Amino acid sequence: MPINARLSRRSVLRGAGALLALPWLEAMLPRAARAAEATGGPPRRMVICTVTGGTVLESWKPAAEGSLADMKLPSILRPLEFAKQDMLLLTGLAQSGKSEGLNGHEHCAFLHLTGADIVKKVDGKAHAAISVDQAAAQVVGEQTFLPSLEIGLSNHETRYSFRAPEAPVPYESDPRLVFERMFRGRKPAIPDWTKRSKTDASAVTKSARANSLEQSVVDLVLEDAKGLAPKLGKPDQRKLDEYLHAVRAVEKRIAFVEARQQQDVLDDAAAAKRLKIPGGFAKEGTPIWQITNPVMRDTEKHADYLRVMVDLLVLALQTDTTRVATLAMGSDEASFPGVVTVGYERHAHTLQHQGNSHRVEDADPIAREACRQIHAWYTTMFAELIARMKTLDEGGSSMLDNSMVLYTSYMADGGHGRHDYPVLLCGKAGGALKPGRVIRYKDKTPVSNLYAEMLNRMGVPTEKFGDNQTSEHRQYDGRLPDLS
Repeated sequence: MPINARLSRRSVLRGAGALLALPWLEAMLPRAARAAEATGGPPRRMVICTVTGGTVLESWKPAAEGSLADMKLPSILRPLEFAKQDMLLLTGLAQSGKSEGLNGHEHCAFLHLTGADIVKKVDGKAHAAISVDQAAAQVVGEQTFLPSLEIGLSNHETRYSFRAPEAPVPYESDPRLVFERMFRGRKPAIPDWTKRSKTDASAVTKSARANSLEQSVVDLVLEDAKGLAPKLGKPDQRKLDEYLHAVRAVEKRIAFVEARQQQDVLDDAAAAKRLKIPGGFAKEGTPIWQITNPVMRDTEKHADYLRVMVDLLVLALQTDTTRVATLAMGSDEASFPGVVTVGYERHAHTLQHQGNSHRVEDADPIAREACRQIHAWYTTMFAELIARMKTLDEGGSSMLDNSMVLYTSYMADGGHGRHDYPVLLCGKAGGALKPGRVIRYKDKTPVSNLYAEMLNRMGVPTEKFGDNQTSEHRQYDGRLPDLS
C-alpha cells in the first residue's frame, strides 16, 4: 500500500491547521528569528542614505585631513556644521568592478552596495552580489520584526540592495505602505533599553512560548511528524525534513514575536506617546506614479516626501522594528526649480552630464554649479535626519551615538564616475567609531573595504566582502585602518 494511504486524515488536518493559522507571521517577517535578545543597552544600527548624481568633488572633499574641529566644511557639507564632531569624512575610495551589457547607471547602481567584481544581466535579470545592508540583515535582522527596511526612490536601473546575486531587493516608494509594513498587527512602542537590560529575556521567552496558541499547534505538528518519519522512504524523509525545517522556522518566529509583545508591555507606555507618527499619506490604492511624479517636478513636494521617509526611518529605529535601513533619497529624473539659481536648466540628469567630464576644466561651469547646489540641498535633507537622531535620548546616549549612518551616492559623479566616491559616516556605532575627522586613504582603495568594516561593527565578522580581497587596487588587507 502506498505511504499516502497510511497518513491519517487527522495528521493531514492537524498539519494543515498549523499552516492556516500562521500566514500572519509571514506578513510580518518571512524568516527565522531568535526568540529574544538579552541586551545591555541600545543596539547598534546601520543606516545608508544614498543620493543620485554623485557629488561635485571640489565642493565636497576637504583640502586637508585630520581633525574637523577647526576645519571649515566644504560648501556641500556645510548644512552638517552642527554635527562635525559626529562625522568621519573618508576620501580615496572607489569601485573597480566590471560590467557586462549594462548602461552607466546600471553599472554604478549594481556595484554601489555590493562592491562586486562583476555586475551584469543574465536573461535580462540583474546579477551582482549580496549587498552590505542585506549581509548585515541576515544576522542582526533575526532580532527585529523586519530584518531590514528599503525605502525611497529607486527604479529598474538604480537597484542597490541584493539578497543574493540574482535577487535585487525592491524599494518601497509609498509612505503608507512603508508604515503598514512596519506596524501591521501591532502598535508602535519604544523599548526601554535600561529596563530590558535587567530583564531575564529567557524567562520572558519561556512564558510567551507557554502561552502561545500558535506554538501549541506547531508542537502538535512536530509530534506527529516525529512518529511518521520512521515509516517513510528516503525521498519522503527528505521532503519531511524540508517541511520540518520550515515548521521550526515558524516556531522560532512565534517565540520571537510573542516575547517581543510581552517585552513591549513591560516598557514605559508613556514613552510611546512621544513617538512622531507621520501623517498625510496618500489615500489607499493611490497609484504610485501619482505620489512620485509631483516629487520629481516640485522641490517643495520632494522635500516633504523625504521628510516623511526620514520620519518613517527614525520611527523604525526608535521602535526597534529594524536595525538596518537604506533610504534612496533622490532621483536622476528630478527637477530642482528654486534650488538651482544659475543658468536655465533644472533637470538633474541633464545637469549631471553637462556639469561633469573626465577633466573638471572641460565641464560646463554653470551646470557644475547647478549640480553643487543640488547636492547641497540633498545634504540639507540628510542633516535633518542626523539632527533628529542626535536629539533622541536612549538612556544617556543618543540614537546617533548608537548608530553608523553612511551618506553617499551610487555614482562618484554625474558622469557615471566610480573614482573617489563621496563617503561620510555619522555616529559612533556604540563606541566602535571615532568621529570628528577626515581620513584620506590611498587612491582607488575599494569601497568594499569600508563595507567589511561596517559589517564587523554590526557584529557580522567578515574578512571578505565584495572585491576587498580581489580588486586589482586592493589595499590595507581588505580593511580600513584608523576608523576607531
